[in-house]
Amino acid sequence: MTLSPLAGTMPIMRDNRTDIRANSRPKTYIVAGRPVESPALATGLHLVATPIGNLRDITIRALETLAAADVIACEDTRITRRLLDHYGIATPLTPYHEHNAAAARPKLLARLAAGQAVALVSDAGTPLVSDPGFKLVRAAREAGYPVIAAPGASALLTALTSSGLPTDRFFFEGFLPAKDGQRKARIAEVAQVAATLILYEGGARVARTLAALAEGLGPRQAAVCRELTKLHEEVRRGTLAELAEHYATDAETRGEFTIVIDPPADAAPPDADTVDALLRRALQNGSVKDAVSDVAAATGLPRRAVYQRALALGEGGDGAAK
Repeated sequence: MTLSPLAGTMPIMRDNRTDIRANSRPKTYIVAGRPVESPALATGLHLVATPIGNLRDITIRALETLAAADVIACEDTRITRRLLDHYGIATPLTPYHEHNAAAARPKLLARLAAGQAVALVSDAGTPLVSDPGFKLVRAAREAGYPVIAAPGASALLTALTSSGLPTDRFFFEGFLPAKDGQRKARIAEVAQVAATLILYEGGARVARTLAALAEGLGPRQAAVCRELTKLHEEVRRGTLAELAEHYATDAETRGEFTIVIDPPADAAPPDADTVDALLRRALQNGSVKDAVSDVAAATGLPRRAVYQRALALGEGGDGAAK
């Protein structure tokens, strides 16, 4: 089957700035063993979701974008190169990760200023979820460059839908702190969040994290999802204590884990300290409006009450709300 380029692709935007596109590079990708030409790509920052394990879990739009981009910013060039090689894509790669982001970001913005199309990917899944892409997106938007998302695979949504736990409201926590005291405090903060909790964890820490969650959250039902979409995919259900015991013994702990936890039964409204902690965390990554929306959704509290608390934090001089 021959695949044709998608209709409706935006035209390339040009002005009198220097264009440093590598026009001689073949802009194709391979599907079912046959090369497919990628359509032209608009100037801007393109956020491209990549597979979380199974290389077939990639969209045609993602392949088109990766093939047509002038450069791909990625966390680990070795990991992204394997994906590109699989689909016959020759786009240059440049590293963009938490250790070099401050130095690499101005260079990527300069490419946008020169009229280039820059693709941003994470090692796996959707960019900006537990990776440093947020500051690049914010800087690109503030500079007036288009930011276009090409959605696709996401470990947190895959785990949530596979878990058998409530999906109508969920709270993504990401990785808990590594230190015991900080981890315990953070678990206490999210204990009363009236939503299904979703966390990421590595195999080396999964048993210890499950034990801390069992201690802090009590006998809640949970699902531990390991190596999603891969050959040895596993979704194991039980109470947090049961799962902690299982992974502390002889269970397989290699790979990446996503932990999904049932909401608290008849959750009481979170106390003021918990709301303040959630607001401070949210305000570090966005505006007051966005922080209020996120915290109100996570706690079930009225937006007006959360907004008033956000204002009070700012007036209190702790730098939370600006």
